[in-house]
Amino acid sequence: MVERAQSWHPSAAYLYTVHLDGPSLAWEYLRRNPDYQRDWQRQGHEVPDPQRWGLRLFEDPQVDARSLQPVWQAEIDAAIPVHVDDDPPADAAPFCLWDIPGHKCLSDDGQQLRLTAFVGGQVARLALARNLEDGMPYSYAVRAGRHRRGHWRAIESQLAVLDATPVLARPRPHRTALAHMHTLQGLDGVLAGASQREVAAAVFGHHTVAERWHADGDLRGQVRRLIRGGHALMRGGYRRLLEIGIPA
Repeated sequence: MVERAQSWHPSAAYLYTVHLDGPSLAWEYLRRNPDYQRDWQRQGHEVPDPQRWGLRLFEDPQVDARSLQPVWQAEIDAAIPVHVDDDPPADAAPFCLWDIPGHKCLSDDGQQLRLTAFVGGQVARLALARNLEDGMPYSYAVRAGRHRRGHWRAIESQLAVLDATPVLARPRPHRTALAHMHTLQGLDGVLAGASQREVAAAVFGHHTVAERWHADGDLRGQVRRLIRGGHALMRGGYRRLLEIGIPA
């Protein structure tokens, strides 16, 4: 089981979450689910089905989204399909794994090679055809169907990540990203047995709690909503974060 009893108090430990995209945040919520943790531990015994959780394969809940990107059984797969180009132009660029920028994680889902690149606080995902090798001409594919425009937007946004010039400063976090950071910290607090007031002190500061914590006050209501939202996302709401067009 993931141990957070001593580590959930410092907000700085959660700063990495403000730069995660939807699928990465989905993993952060799922890996906190005690039922998922039990299924992970039961592997090799009763052999639970990872599809119950929307996954193709079980992943270790001890590992956060900075180092691990699970492969989801999502209706819409936001990864860029990369195939061998069977009819390349004369000036076709050759595929080179090491030319892809950023820190890279490579995994095999049994069907394709999944490459995740972390570039300047953003994420790009590629699904590599098994017959694609370094030096081969390649092309990106857009799946046909009712979600084709969403697939194209996802590909465009991820290609922009891969084409961006690396910068030292990360963009200012969006309000939604900060809300997820607070929600994950609060969720860890209640999973570790903390009271709502203790969660408020860790997330918003002791001074704020001393001034604004009342039985029916707005701060207490805010913490209750934060905790309810965290439980809902952990218990299945994380799946919505996988959908194209839904902001993280």
